[in-house]
Amino acid sequence: GHAPASVLLFAFDDLCDQVLPGDRVEVTAVLRAQPVRTHPKLTKLRTLHKTYLDVVHYRKINGMSRGNGDRDESSSPQDESKWSPERVAQLKELSQRPDIYAQLIQSMAPSIWELDNVKKGVLAMLFGGNTGKPRVADSENGEAWLDEDDEPDPDSSSGHTTSSKPKHSHKRGDVNILLCGDPGTSKSQLLSYVHKMSHRGVYTSGKGSSAVGLTASVVRDPETRDLVLESGALVLSDLGICCIDEFDKMSDTTRSVLHEAMEQQTVSIAKAGIIATLHARTSVLASANPIESRYNPNRSVVDNIQLPPTLLSRFDLIFLILDTPQVEQDRRLAQHLVGLYYETPNVVKPPLDQNLLRDYIQYAREHVFPQLSDDAATQLLDSYLEMRGGGHASRTISATPRQLESLIRLTEALAKMRYSNVATRADAQEAVRLMRVATCSAATDPRTGRIDMDLINTGRGSEARERDQQMHLAVQEILQGKRGQRLTVRELSQTIQEVTGQEVEHSDVTEALRVMEAEGVVQYNERAQSIFVRSGISR
Repeated sequence: GHAPASVLLFAFDDLCDQVLPGDRVEVTAVLRAQPVRTHPKLTKLRTLHKTYLDVVHYRKINGMSRGNGDRDESSSPQDESKWSPERVAQLKELSQRPDIYAQLIQSMAPSIWELDNVKKGVLAMLFGGNTGKPRVADSENGEAWLDEDDEPDPDSSSGHTTSSKPKHSHKRGDVNILLCGDPGTSKSQLLSYVHKMSHRGVYTSGKGSSAVGLTASVVRDPETRDLVLESGALVLSDLGICCIDEFDKMSDTTRSVLHEAMEQQTVSIAKAGIIATLHARTSVLASANPIESRYNPNRSVVDNIQLPPTLLSRFDLIFLILDTPQVEQDRRLAQHLVGLYYETPNVVKPPLDQNLLRDYIQYAREHVFPQLSDDAATQLLDSYLEMRGGGHASRTISATPRQLESLIRLTEALAKMRYSNVATRADAQEAVRLMRVATCSAATDPRTGRIDMDLINTGRGSEARERDQQMHLAVQEILQGKRGQRLTVRELSQTIQEVTGQEVEHSDVTEALRVMEAEGVVQYNERAQSIFVRSGISR
């Protein structure tokens, strides 16, 4: 809550480059003072001395693992022994409980009433999936990680590499979630809770963020006067979670930098002669409010929050949190809220306290890496084909390969919650259910009631595209007999209504006119709302 403060540290020898931006460290150092000259060419000294810390030792605290079996390169030896045998035994005993999934949900933000499906999705994001390159079979060593630098040995009898350590991450395991809904539905509180739960991450607001604040900025070093990079929120939350509130109030320039970070998980910088690619292996948890402050169920999610479809499609789960008036539900919610303000708060004690839940999640990220079983793979394949088949009759896209990758990540995260090394069919079924509850409800076309992923991928559904095509043909047919004439958009709209017998929206007509102007058929004056039909129009 205080203003950020900075202190100058000097590290020498093997202490250099052992920590990265965003790491939380505990530093042991010697405070030293150094005289400062009034001018570099003069021997006269200032009265005040410059102080700095001479680093002797540092220890990482609350560092998150990459989640692919190997520890981060910057991890110190002290991290290996941070788990005591008693704590590990307690965590493994918890994982053997048959109702551990329900207990984790009850322990997740207990002050927030219900929203169980949202909490399940956020839990899956906290655990995360496996990150790394796919494994290849090896006859002698079981399984090995095929690295881009490890070519199969031609002299080997198996023909595969025997390397067992992944060096490069090529499979994204982080889950991105967008919370969209009405005001007062605990979206910001849930983001604050997740930020406190994560061992590493940054909380920021969309209104107060800039493009360089999210990626990296170039500043001048006060000591050497050289240009250096200052890491932004996405780089600081590497291997953690970046919580972005008021996502809809971000400028387009600021949102554009998220495209690369959310899919390739890198941030590319080319400023002031500095060309670099920084890691941004982070999960993004964002919340957005509708443009009309209240979610309109008669409009699509793209029209409600006005986000670019290319960014919206990068979220694995899109939860719609709506405030619908129901008497019994409102009564229970009011009792829960009033109970929080008693002298002794009337809150049900969660099965796991916050520290235990944090350690449970952290241990799973570092030591549990489940693989898909044959039953889980079959279930995912059948569910994906079923989701794809839902749009064959209407020629709509009800699922894309991105949804299949999201299902795999969710299945692995659900298996991690049980400390299981194998993801079962039940995990796959729960992942599919979460996908249907979240993203499929956001991708439902309000006009037809069908699931159309084009609403998220392109911003327009198949019904809207077909309506635009019919409008284009109707306008072209009417203007066929008006070559060389000038008329207004209102006259054209009235003519279309008389011909078709249906009410025509002004925006549909203007959109068709812009397309025809690009084709060179008409000359459209948007300010005067008039049209001049060129003589070259043909059917």
